[in-house]
Amino acid sequence: MIDTADVVEQGFEEFEEARRREVAGFFLPSAGGVHTARAPGRLDVMGGISDYSGGFVAEMPIASAAFAAAQAGETREGAVVVRSINALGADLTPEVEIPADIFINPVSMLRRVREYPSAERWIGYVAGCFSLLRAEGLVPRRIGARILVGSQIPIGAGVSSSAALEVATMRALCSAFGVPLEGIPLARLCQRVENDVMDAPCGVMDQVTCTLGEPGTLLRLLCQPHDMGGSLPLPEGWSVFGIDSCVKHSIAGAGYTNARIAAFMGYKILSDRAGQGFGGYLCNIRPDEYRALAPDRLPEKVAGAAFLSEHSGIYDTVTNVDPAHDYPMRAATEHAIFEMRRVHDFVVALETGGDAAVNAAGISMYASHASYSACGLGSPETDLLVELARSRPEVAGAKITGGGSGGTVCVLCRTDAEAELARAIAAAYRERTGRVPRVIRGTSPGAMFTPVRQHAS
Repeated sequence: MIDTADVVEQGFEEFEEARRREVAGFFLPSAGGVHTARAPGRLDVMGGISDYSGGFVAEMPIASAAFAAAQAGETREGAVVVRSINALGADLTPEVEIPADIFINPVSMLRRVREYPSAERWIGYVAGCFSLLRAEGLVPRRIGARILVGSQIPIGAGVSSSAALEVATMRALCSAFGVPLEGIPLARLCQRVENDVMDAPCGVMDQVTCTLGEPGTLLRLLCQPHDMGGSLPLPEGWSVFGIDSCVKHSIAGAGYTNARIAAFMGYKILSDRAGQGFGGYLCNIRPDEYRALAPDRLPEKVAGAAFLSEHSGIYDTVTNVDPAHDYPMRAATEHAIFEMRRVHDFVVALETGGDAAVNAAGISMYASHASYSACGLGSPETDLLVELARSRPEVAGAKITGGGSGGTVCVLCRTDAEAELARAIAAAYRERTGRVPRVIRGTSPGAMFTPVRQHAS
């Protein structure tokens, strides 16, 4: 097994080499020092889309990471210049300068990002960090920044490429400007970049895992809003890995957003019937309470216009019901309620240890995968990956991850079989689909466990 310290060191070296080779001169010798930070992606092992409903999640940081280097000052009138080492390979504009007046508040940044052509919108994840820091009064208004980013994490694979980029950028900027922001407050501000600048209605689990995840263990997080439950090592002889279907997913996509809105619609109806808010979160409704409140279950689908005619809206700060849409209310609401129990059972099984308990944990993973599909967040390709994994006796469980609708499947398997399993499943998937999947193996520390590196330009 590769030492996680080697993974971290190699990543920094590759980023620095790419900086010297491809963008020499980006940072200015006359300005201050350069501050470089790292943040890993994450593998969503259990919990996924229940985070915005107050769910319990179990996440693991992966080996691949994003890197950001920031230098304060010496830009035109406080502008921010952002450059990506990876951009050209992804058909994106490699460098964009954002004028200082765009950083008045996050809404100004959101409007500008919407105006950019698609090849330039990636800069919102980076410049959005600066925008939030300035909006919070944490960086001076007259000083700009130069920010260089690069990432090893595949985009659209459902392993938090955007959250890792935000966390690395936020840490680098905080170091460059002397801002004492760490841990949960840093993760929360990065979530706001998604919500306020990129208009993506994500929960907080990705940013927290990228910030505070520990290598080789599951970060347990109760998203109410972010109660840490400590790290959980996997039982001896068992491990997890991911296989990216190479079907791109997006948390800004219609499927994810509609499922979120549908869950909040169900929460509104159930809380109105109960005459209470269940502590502010849908996931706090127990299965037996749900059955009592909806003995015939909630309607499978509900039209936005019909819902709004009977209710004033939903208890969500980042989405709104569209009267023209139909929403999968039953599946989305039941997913949040029953996923809470599934994750609890999964964690208890892993704490118990032993093959029988781990296989029981796998049953929870398969049930979670099926629930994603019911919400409209599955895909034929991820279903195939789960089917291929399930056919192998060395596998305890598998499920789609993150926001679904493509992306990565997480596999829980015997450690001594992991490498061969990954190869065999990937080969079978390629033969059946013609797509070449990415295998995601390895782990590394979250951003707060990796010191920011400072050096001259």
